[in-house]
Amino acid sequence: MTTTVSAYAATSATSPLTKTTVERRAVGPHDVAFDIKFAGICHSDIHTVKAEWGTPNYPVVPGHEIAGVVTEVGSEVTKYKVGDHVGVGCFIDSCRECDNCKAGQEQYCTGEYGMHGTYNSTERDGSPTYGGYSTAIVVDENYVLRIPDSIPLDKAAPLLCAGITLFSPLKHWNAGPGKQVAVIGLGGLGHMGVKLAHALGAHVTVLSQSLKKMEDGLRLGADEYYATSDPDTFTKLAGKFDLILNTVSANLSMGAYLGLLKTDGTLVELGIPEHPLEVPTFALAGGRRSISGSMIGGIPETQEMLDFCAEHDVTPEIEVIEASYVNEAYDRVLSSDVRYRFVIDASTI
Repeated sequence: MTTTVSAYAATSATSPLTKTTVERRAVGPHDVAFDIKFAGICHSDIHTVKAEWGTPNYPVVPGHEIAGVVTEVGSEVTKYKVGDHVGVGCFIDSCRECDNCKAGQEQYCTGEYGMHGTYNSTERDGSPTYGGYSTAIVVDENYVLRIPDSIPLDKAAPLLCAGITLFSPLKHWNAGPGKQVAVIGLGGLGHMGVKLAHALGAHVTVLSQSLKKMEDGLRLGADEYYATSDPDTFTKLAGKFDLILNTVSANLSMGAYLGLLKTDGTLVELGIPEHPLEVPTFALAGGRRSISGSMIGGIPETQEMLDFCAEHDVTPEIEVIEASYVNEAYDRVLSSDVRYRFVIDASTI
C-alpha cells in the first residue's frame, strides 16, 4: 500500500518552496522504508529548483543528503532491519548490469536505464522520484547506506553528498602523506574536503577569495590558507600542488589555477559552474597537467567514506533548521552565509 508523506516542494524556478504531500510506494520484497530524520541542503538542490541545470520536472522535492531510521523492510531484505540508522545519497537506482555498475561505480552508470536520481528523476515504473525534504522514503536496499552508530544522524546527512563528493576524488588521486592538496572554496563542499584530506594525511591548503574564514580553515585541518584575490598568491604557490579540488560553482580563470599544479598535477572540477569552462591549452601542455571532473561516488565507496568518517571522527559543520526556514536558507547559501551546511530537521516538515 502506498503512503502519503509531508514534503516541501518547488513548483517553478521563481516560486518559493512550499509544504505539500507526495506518495511513497508500497514496500516491495527488496525495499527499505525509513523515517527521514534529517536532510541536508546541497547547492545542487538550488541549481535544480531554479532550473539552472535545465528545466526540471516540477514539482521538485529536493534533497539527496538523507539520514533516518528504518521502519519496515521487504520480505527478502538481508542488509537492514527495523531500527537501523541508514542514509540515501544522490541516486536510488541504476541499471545494475553495465561495467560501471558491476564495479560499484553506479554513479557513472552507462546502461539504458541509467543512474536514477533521488529527486527529479523516475522510479523503475516511471513514477517521479521525490527527495529528502520529506518525512519518509522507500528505497531498494542496494542503494541504502548504513550510518555508523558513532555519527549523529544530523551530521551524517551531508556526508551522503558533500562527504562523498570530496572523498571520491581524494581517494582516486591518492591523496595522502607526502601529497600537496589544495581546496578552492571553504563552503559546504570545501570544508569537507579540508577535513577529509587532513584525515588522509595530505598537506592541505585552502584557496579562498579572502582570508575571512582563515581561522576556521586552520581549525578544520588546513595547513595553509591563501586569498585568491591577492595576485601574489599565484606567484608564491606556482607549481606547488599535486591535486586541486575546485568546490565553487563559479567560472574561474583556469590558466591561473592550472599554474599552481606540479608537473602531472590534476585540477578536479566538483562545483559544476552553469557556463562552460574556458581552458588555455598551453597551461595544460606546459606541465602535462590535467583538468578532470568527479561526481559523488558509488555505493561501496560511499559506505567506505561513512566508515572512514566514523573511524577518524570526521563530520560536517552544520546548522540545523526547521523546514519552514528553507527559503531563507537558500538565500543564505547563495550569499555564502552558512558555516557550513544547512540541515533540515524533518520532524518540522
